[in-house]
Amino acid sequence: MKATKVLFISQEITPYLPESEMSKIGRYLPQGIQERGKEIRTFMPRYGVVNERRNQLHEVIRLSGMNLVINDTDHPLIIKVASIQSARMQVYFIDNEDYFQRKNILTDDEDNYFSDNDERAIFFSKGVLETVKKLRWSPDIIHCHGWLTAFVPLLVKKNYADEPLFSKAKVIYSIYNDDFSSELNVNTRKKVLFDGISKKDVEILKEPTYENLSKLAINFSDGFILGSKDVNHNILEYINSVKKPTLEYQSGDNYLDIYNDFYETILNSRTNAKKKS
Repeated sequence: MKATKVLFISQEITPYLPESEMSKIGRYLPQGIQERGKEIRTFMPRYGVVNERRNQLHEVIRLSGMNLVINDTDHPLIIKVASIQSARMQVYFIDNEDYFQRKNILTDDEDNYFSDNDERAIFFSKGVLETVKKLRWSPDIIHCHGWLTAFVPLLVKKNYADEPLFSKAKVIYSIYNDDFSSELNVNTRKKVLFDGISKKDVEILKEPTYENLSKLAINFSDGFILGSKDVNHNILEYINSVKKPTLEYQSGDNYLDIYNDFYETILNSRTNAKKKS
């Protein structure tokens, strides 16, 4: 019997970033799922604060080299990889000089969110999916962590709908307590109008707030996991309204088994993840 394949797309992973609720899940969940017999691939952005020498990152030439068009501009996609030896696990990094070389993660030195965070999120999401295509690796589950991954469900279900590698993939979106108060760029919804994506699909981004970005991800996902104990109340209400499989916040040591079981639930569900009408 073929092993289930799980693609992890994470905004944060320790030890490459400081420990947080999200970064620890990004680190230990893939390892735990791999130890339970599933095949994994794991991706995160190559933020400028990631120390390449200490973490022994190196470029994967055969995967790098393509350009992604974001907002009518070509941006080279660079793929790097590092190994977590103790976990027998590799982490792929999405890199680009315009978006990920700055020595900050999501905010500048004054704690203001970068004005191009929408493009960084789109580039990261498309970069992962294009790299997975190059790997010729067909995931059964795509598990997204953090709002920087919020465009992945839309892209998988619409822009890559005719791509055989993703045709049967189920998307799980984990919601964390990672709200941001400012809005993304006013033109965000125009920037994500790739082939297969209609204006109606992204109408909710007329006001590109954290809540609306999360709702966009919810619309096109097959299931959800509450990654934090306290998440945005309006988003929680929206999740309840769409009536798709949802895993409550897990604080116990057995969360790996519970997540693993939830993956099986999603794989066996008939949810079609169409946009909520």
